[in-house]
Amino acid sequence: MQDKYSPADVEKAAQSHWKAIDAYKAVEHDPRFPKGKYYACSMLPYPSGKLHMGHVRNYTINDVMYRYLRMNGYNVLMPMGWDAFGMPAENAAMANNVPPAQWTYSNIAHMREQMESMGLAIDWSREMTACKPEYYKWNQWMFLKMLEKGIIYKKTGTVNWDPIDQTVLANEQVVDGRGWRSGALIEKREIPMYYARITDYADELLAYVDDKLPGWPERVRTMQTNWIGKSTGVRFAFPHQIKGADGSLIQDGKMYVFTTRPDTIMGVTFCAVAAEHPLAIHAAQTNPALAAFNAECKLGSVIEADMATMEKKGMPTGLFVTHPLTGEQVEVWVGNYVLITYGDGAVMGVPAHDERDFAFAKKYNLTIKQVIKAEGKEFSTEAWQEWYGDKEVSIVTNSGKYDGLAYAAAVDAVAADMAAQGLGEKKITFRLRDWGISRQRYWGTPIPMIHCGDCGVVPVPEKDLPVVLPEDCVPDGTGNPLNKYEAFLKCDCPQCGKPARRETDTMDTFVDSSWYYMRYTSPGADKAMVDERNDYWMPMDQYIGGIEHAVMHLLYARFWTKIMRDFGLVKFDEPFTNLLTQGMVLNETYYREDAAGKKTWFNPADVDLTLDDKGRPQGATSKADGQPVNIGGTEKMSKSKNNGIDPAAQIDQYGADTARLFTMFASPPEQTLEWSGSGVEGANRFLRRVWAFGYAQREAIAAAGAPLTAVATTDAGKALRRELHKVLQQADYDIKRIQYNTVVSACMKMLNTLESAKDADAASVAEGYAIFLRLLNPVAPHITHVLWEELGYAKAHGDILNVQWPQVDPAALEQSEIEMMIQVNGKLRGSVVVAKTADKASIEAAALANEAVQKFIEGTPKKIIVVPGKLINIVV
Repeated sequence: MQDKYSPADVEKAAQSHWKAIDAYKAVEHDPRFPKGKYYACSMLPYPSGKLHMGHVRNYTINDVMYRYLRMNGYNVLMPMGWDAFGMPAENAAMANNVPPAQWTYSNIAHMREQMESMGLAIDWSREMTACKPEYYKWNQWMFLKMLEKGIIYKKTGTVNWDPIDQTVLANEQVVDGRGWRSGALIEKREIPMYYARITDYADELLAYVDDKLPGWPERVRTMQTNWIGKSTGVRFAFPHQIKGADGSLIQDGKMYVFTTRPDTIMGVTFCAVAAEHPLAIHAAQTNPALAAFNAECKLGSVIEADMATMEKKGMPTGLFVTHPLTGEQVEVWVGNYVLITYGDGAVMGVPAHDERDFAFAKKYNLTIKQVIKAEGKEFSTEAWQEWYGDKEVSIVTNSGKYDGLAYAAAVDAVAADMAAQGLGEKKITFRLRDWGISRQRYWGTPIPMIHCGDCGVVPVPEKDLPVVLPEDCVPDGTGNPLNKYEAFLKCDCPQCGKPARRETDTMDTFVDSSWYYMRYTSPGADKAMVDERNDYWMPMDQYIGGIEHAVMHLLYARFWTKIMRDFGLVKFDEPFTNLLTQGMVLNETYYREDAAGKKTWFNPADVDLTLDDKGRPQGATSKADGQPVNIGGTEKMSKSKNNGIDPAAQIDQYGADTARLFTMFASPPEQTLEWSGSGVEGANRFLRRVWAFGYAQREAIAAAGAPLTAVATTDAGKALRRELHKVLQQADYDIKRIQYNTVVSACMKMLNTLESAKDADAASVAEGYAIFLRLLNPVAPHITHVLWEELGYAKAHGDILNVQWPQVDPAALEQSEIEMMIQVNGKLRGSVVVAKTADKASIEAAALANEAVQKFIEGTPKKIIVVPGKLINIVV
């Protein structure tokens, strides 16, 4: 056994051992694990080329869970794969002039190597890569089945169009209304796209948030509920006599809107429509200024969040519709904040009780009419107040027959009146929209459709799947390269046999991530997406990932699961029983700012700090030039702020166990973690102490037979066992709650206790160190594996991977003596140690004999009160 801790040697030895025995290969119904399966999975990474500390934290959380559960008799599965399609690969391909496939596969190889260096308990035999045909074949198969059932359909959709790059951009590629690469003003365009009817499942998705997701964080459940956004309201029409060029009434003379606040209908003072609405188009034909405004509205993002925060602009159309209840004429405006794809592309404007409408009315000097009041509240048109739009406190006013009604009663009354006129009805709507899965990009799953001049658009026959994506294209920023790839484009129509061309749109990468976790359960399955092995492992017991995936990914995965259930592929309703959203990893930021306001960010490793006498930063300079840099505060590690820490560098310097130990100790898993160089060094010092203690005790442990349990033969041994089992009791409780930071803290307490035990018998020390190593093993598996081997525990009891988790010995917690506090007239004056079985008289005598207490007593006490096991109160 080496006398000094060498992380490189220790980790090489441990990882070689695990690889030699294929330690982490999971087998269904494995008889070694009597408690059955436990499926714990981290969200799959995008293969960007390098792990970041967020990855390290995420996967270590999963790994700690794996090792703890395995030692407790569970058959645990921890797989890994790659979210390998998508926009970043195309961006990198354009930047480096290489095919996305080449870049992606190279990155996967490098990242897998980094993961292996962390000692993660991954079953690599189940590795899944989204850009491989054997995986995306099943995306295509599901697409065809969903198309057959009407769950997939095609319609015109609004997209972000870059007129210079001639391509559709994802929302995240639009920066301040311009294309991220070209800088061109983005246009809204209507193009045909494929959609999945997720709205058909909206009710079930919403109901199951409360009914079947109790193991999810409340915050995530709330986010899911809000995104689905179930609303009860009234859809109704404003009648009009506006005729089109053909002489017929536009939209049959009815401009429909939907509102969740029909109780405010008497406060309508204008209506707003999208630039693409038939009334807006009609009005613009004779109004050049309006036509120009409509064109402006078609520029910019289609992101809903952007629409909420953008400056609200409008222009009157000169057209009027009729208020359905009062008969008044209501002016129609075009509003840049109204989307044609939401509802009917028109909204009623109630400035007094809608904050957006209020701002719009103030800007354009429109009438603001109060129709809601609240007890004890004063209304003013000068400034918006929250109660104006609060339906919980609202009472209808200035609304004729509806006056005095509360929200729910007013909704019913207005809905009834609309229905009586044939103009509307009460309706439930959802914020959720059908999922547009078409992407006009190359690097994704090919949509399995064929365009035939005679037969139209026809599906690829199932026997011809997969439609294989060519991997040698290099995007150049001029649109989808598949449109120029004749070998891919040309095909024969499966119906008539004539020459045809393939669809060049590819699928949204959320399709890839909606079911990958089930493919892990059925590696190599070639007859179906999943096989009977999926029935064993799913639903997943624990899912781990960032809060940024709380809505879209999780919602799509839930939807996809329900489709698979309805197709008879799975037997469960929800894919993830428990969800843990780990916190972000933070680090300091440093920058310089030029005259134009552009910031250049410096990595913390390239900065020297000046500290005051209390260790607080007072200034910073660049190591490169010695000149000052600004301290920017603590933010999430990111490439944009150049404040990331390279895990590979940390592992090279300190070892993987140090990185794992620090990330688990620095913060509870669900909270943010602030990076600390001194904290990392402290974690490494602790591991050196762990090794040093094992080395110092090697002969004593061997002589004791490396026991897992012991009977103490000395008082010091009994005290040691009592303290260690007391700490173990708390740590065992904490690790079940996934509070891994306090588990590490317990390990530190244990080592302190072991180091300070002077006269304890060797068997008690050996048992204590065996408890300690098993408690530390899930967090620092390499050093504990090697120490377990070197000190003889493995020879006596087997691999630490498979040894039972340490159990609290109730007998060890028993105390022969107890300490009791002594009060004189209710004030604490001292303490005394007495036998646990001492009678009342003995306890009183010991208290009265205590020197610290005697100076507060004169003569015979009036009374002595003994609270068994706790305190003695002497009344004088």
